[in-house]
Amino acid sequence: MKFNKKQVAMIVLALLTMITTATSVETEIKYTNLQVLPKNIKSGELNKIMLDEFEDGLGVGCNFCHAPDKNDSTRLDYASDAKPEKKIARVMMHMTLNINKQYFLIKQPVLGSPLLAVTCSTCHNGQPRPAMPSE
Repeated sequence: MKFNKKQVAMIVLALLTMITTATSVETEIKYTNLQVLPKNIKSGELNKIMLDEFEDGLGVGCNFCHAPDKNDSTRLDYASDAKPEKKIARVMMHMTLNINKQYFLIKQPVLGSPLLAVTCSTCHNGQPRPAMPSE
């Protein structure tokens, strides 16, 4: 079967389009051990919550709550519950969601939403531990 130049160009263009489309589709990461955040959360949403809520709100990095990987100490084991700060973070997430629901009448509060009245920053103000009110 013979192809003319126009047909070859169309085939090459179609193949390039298919390859470009296939490589540009974001692969979904399946996160493990999510107990408060949605199990089907997208990586962009998770990163926004971790960076905007926790990192900015508490002035900490990922290693504040996440333990080092047992096989590679230069990496973090995000699924691990080895650090008590991670359990505390979960309790605090539940607390802020409940406060928003009960006192600010947000029917379905979602972490990272700009509609939340109470966030990590409300009490933490960029500090790992919230300041205690002076008596």
